[in-house]
Amino acid sequence: MCLNFKLLCKFLLLFLIGLSTKSYAINPEKYLVNQASSENFPLVSKGKTASVFVSKNDFPGVLKVAGHLENDIFQVSDLHAKRINKIAEAQDFVVIIGTFGKSEIIDQLVKKGKIDANQLRGKWEKFTTQIVENPFKGIKKALVIAGSDKRGTIYGIYDLSNQIGVSPWYYWADVPVKKQSELHVLPGIHSQGEPKVKYRGIFINDEAPALSGWAFEKFGGFNSKFYDKVFELILRMKGNYLWPAMWGRMFYVEDPQNAVLADEYGIVMGTSHHEPLTRAHAEWGKEKGKWDFTTNSETLINFWKDGIKRMGNKETIVTIGMRGDGDEPMTEGTAIGLLENIVKTQRNIIQEVTKKPIEETPQMWALYKEVQDYYDKGMIVPDDVTLLLCDDNWGNIRKLPELNSKPRKGGYGIYYHYDYVGGPRNYKWINTNQIERTWEQMDLAYQYGVDKIWIVNVGDIKPMEFPIEFFLDMAWNPEKFNAGNVQDYYVNWAKENFGNQFAGEIAQILKLYTKYNSRRKPELLDAKTYSVTNYNEADLVVADYKKLIEKASSINEKLQPEYKDAFYQLVLFPVLASSNLNEMYVATAKNHLYAEQGNAIANVYDEKVKTLFEKDSLLTNYYHTKLLNGKWNHMMSQTHIGYDNWQQPEKNVIPKTKTIEISNQTKAGISTEDFSKAETLINNRDLDHVWGFVESNGYISIESKNYSKALNSDAVKWTIIPNLGRTESGITLKPSNIKSIEISEQSPRLEYDVHFFSKGNVKVYAYFSPTLNFTIRDGLKYGIAFDNEKPQIINFNQDDSEKNWAESVADNIKIITSSHAIEKTGNHVLKFYGIDSALVLQKIVIETEEGKILKSYLGPPESFRKE
Repeated sequence: MCLNFKLLCKFLLLFLIGLSTKSYAINPEKYLVNQASSENFPLVSKGKTASVFVSKNDFPGVLKVAGHLENDIFQVSDLHAKRINKIAEAQDFVVIIGTFGKSEIIDQLVKKGKIDANQLRGKWEKFTTQIVENPFKGIKKALVIAGSDKRGTIYGIYDLSNQIGVSPWYYWADVPVKKQSELHVLPGIHSQGEPKVKYRGIFINDEAPALSGWAFEKFGGFNSKFYDKVFELILRMKGNYLWPAMWGRMFYVEDPQNAVLADEYGIVMGTSHHEPLTRAHAEWGKEKGKWDFTTNSETLINFWKDGIKRMGNKETIVTIGMRGDGDEPMTEGTAIGLLENIVKTQRNIIQEVTKKPIEETPQMWALYKEVQDYYDKGMIVPDDVTLLLCDDNWGNIRKLPELNSKPRKGGYGIYYHYDYVGGPRNYKWINTNQIERTWEQMDLAYQYGVDKIWIVNVGDIKPMEFPIEFFLDMAWNPEKFNAGNVQDYYVNWAKENFGNQFAGEIAQILKLYTKYNSRRKPELLDAKTYSVTNYNEADLVVADYKKLIEKASSINEKLQPEYKDAFYQLVLFPVLASSNLNEMYVATAKNHLYAEQGNAIANVYDEKVKTLFEKDSLLTNYYHTKLLNGKWNHMMSQTHIGYDNWQQPEKNVIPKTKTIEISNQTKAGISTEDFSKAETLINNRDLDHVWGFVESNGYISIESKNYSKALNSDAVKWTIIPNLGRTESGITLKPSNIKSIEISEQSPRLEYDVHFFSKGNVKVYAYFSPTLNFTIRDGLKYGIAFDNEKPQIINFNQDDSEKNWAESVADNIKIITSSHAIEKTGNHVLKFYGIDSALVLQKIVIETEEGKILKSYLGPPESFRKE
C-alpha cells in the first residue's frame, strides 16, 4: 500500500511535469525541478553545487561551453561549480560531460553498460542527459551529458543551461536569469533526438548602419569578440550554421581568429549566395581586374584557390556558382554553358586543394533571383551539391522540388528572409514577420523534402529575436509544429523570457504587433495607405495599436524590475515605435484631407505630425543612449521614414503637410471623418428566411475562417491558420505535398452561405497570401462557383508579372477577381474548391453593386451574419 502510494505520487509528479512541458519553447520536455528526492540528481542543493568533469581530451569547444554552464549555474544560484580534472577527484555528485568516442570517461561508462552506445553511435548532433548511479568509486550519482559528436555535446550542455533558466537571449536581449537555490534533475534519458534539418542557420546581412555601428563601438569591428557572442547565441538555439556579415566585411581577413573560433565552437561556416569558395565579396578589389570568368578566369581561379586553402579542414559548406559583381546578374540572358563550366572549374579547385573526393566537401548552389532561370532551363547540377532554393526576399517560396523528382544526394535547402534590401522597397528597421507565415511556408518546404539547409536572412540580428528563435526551433523538428499549436509558441516564448509573468498577455501583444506590422512594411507606409474616410479604417488601425500600447505599458508597470530592459527591447519598443509611425501617417492623411477642404483643423494635424515625427527620434534616442546606459547604441538607426524609391533615404524625412491660413471664411472645428457610411440594407427587413452573410451597402464581406461548411477528403483537409494574414486568419489545404485535385462533388471545398437582396452580375474578390508558383505547372489553381453553377477554374498565378508581384508583396495580399451571375435574390451558397495546396485564403468580398465597395487597404469589414 505504502509502496503503491509512493509510486502513485511519483507518477503524479511526472504527469504534472508532463503537463507543464508545453511551457517551454526550446525544451519539449522540462526535466529540472526545484524539489529534492532520492531519485533526482542535486545539481544545486543546500548551498552546494555538483562538481563538473570534462575530459581534457574532448573537443576544445566542449570545454569552453562547459565553462559557460558553470557560469550559468553561478548566475542562477550564486554558487561556483567546481571544475575537476580527474574523475578520481569527484565526490558524491558530479556532472560528467563528454563526447562519445572522444571522452575516455564516456567510453568507460559505455563499456560498463551505464549508458547505451546505441543512443549515440552514428547519430548527428544528438545528446542524452541522464542520471547514472555509482558510476565510479566515490561518486553516488553522476549527471551524464553525452553527445554523439561535438555539437551534440554542446547542445546537451546548453540544454541544461536553458532548463535552469538561462535564455539564449540573456546577452542579446538582456533577459534576466531568475535566482534559484534548489535545482534537481529528474531521472530518465532526456534527449531531443537528432535534428530533422541538417544545417540550420542565420545570415547577418544589411548590417549598416545599425549592427556595424554597434559592433565597431562595442568590439572594434566584426572580430572574434563580436562573433563569440553570435556563435554562442546560435548554439544556444541549437543552430549550427552561419553566413557572416558581408557588406564591406571580410570574415576570414578582418580577424583570422574568426574562423578559428567558429571551428572551435562547431559552427559550420558558409558565405552568401554570391560569394563562391569562401571568399567574401569585399576581398575582390579593383586591382584584381574584372569579376568576369570569360575575360579574367586565371585571376578568379587563383582567388578561389586561396579561399579553399584558407578553409583547410574547418567545417564549411562551400558556395559554388557565380553571380555578377556586387550581387547582380552575371550576364544578360541565361548563359548555361558558361555557368556549368564555372561550377566544373570550382569543383576541380576544391578537389585539388583538399585532396579529397569532391563529395566529401559539402557544397551549396543558391538558386537566387535570376540564377533560378539557369536551373529551370535545364542546367545540370552535380548530384552531391545541395540546391539552395529561395524565397522572393519577402517570405514567399519561389521554387520547390517536384513531388515525383528523384532524390538528390546533396538534397535541398531554403534561403528565407526576415530582412531585405531591394525592390519594391527595403525593409529592415523593425520586426514585421508573422511566425504563422514562416510556419506555413517552411512546413510547405519540409513536406516537399527540403531538409538539408534552412537559413534565414536576419539583417542586424536585433530586432528579429522572436522570429529567429522560432525559425531555428522549427528547423530542429518541423514535425512538432502545426497550424493548431503555432499560437502556443507565443505563450511559451513569453514564459521563457519573462519569468512566467503575464505570459498570455505578452503573447497576445507579440501576436498582434507582428500581424499589424506585416500588413505593410513600415518603409512602405505613407499617408495614402489606410483610408481616413472609408470604413473608419485609419482610425481603427491607430486604435488597435493604441490598445497594444495600453496593454504593454500596463504590463511594463507591473513587471519585476529586472525584466523591464528585456521587455522594452522585445515588446514595448516595437509596439511604441510602430504605433507612433502609423499614427503619424494617419495624421498626415487627415492634414491633407482638411487642407483640401480649407478646414482649420488641418493645422492641428500639421502640429501632430511634427510631434509624432519627433517622438520617433526620441524613442530611438532612448533605445540608443538611455537603455542599459547605451549598450545597444546604433541598433535602431535604420532609416524608415520618407522613402521615395526602393532604397532608403540618407535620413528620416518628415512627411509633407499643409497649413491653412485662418481668416473669417475659414472653416473651423472637427469635421466628420467617416463620410461614406451608407444606410444599411438590413434595417427594417424581415430576416426570418435569411441565413448566412447578408448583403449590405452593395457588398458582402467574409473572413475565410467563417465558412458554413467544409468538405474534406481522405488525403487532405481544410486547415485554419489562426492569426495569419492582414485581418483574421488564413485557411489552406494540408498536407501540402499532394497532386492537383480534380473538381468533383466529393472534392474538398468550403461553402459560405450568403443572402442577396439584389440580383444580376456580381464580382467575387478572393484575398490570398501572395503565394508564388513554386512548381513547373502553369500556376496554382482553385475553383469557385455559386450554388450549382459549373465551377470556374482560376489560375492564381496567371499574371505573375514584376508589376503584379511588387504590388502583392507590398500589400501582403493578392486579390483575384471572378465574375458570376445571380439570377434571383435570396439565399445562396458560395463554393470555394481546393485544387492545389499552398494557396492560403484570407478573406472574400462579393461586390453586388458596382462602385459601392469603397476604397480601403484592408477591404470592407465583415458583414452581418444571420445564423
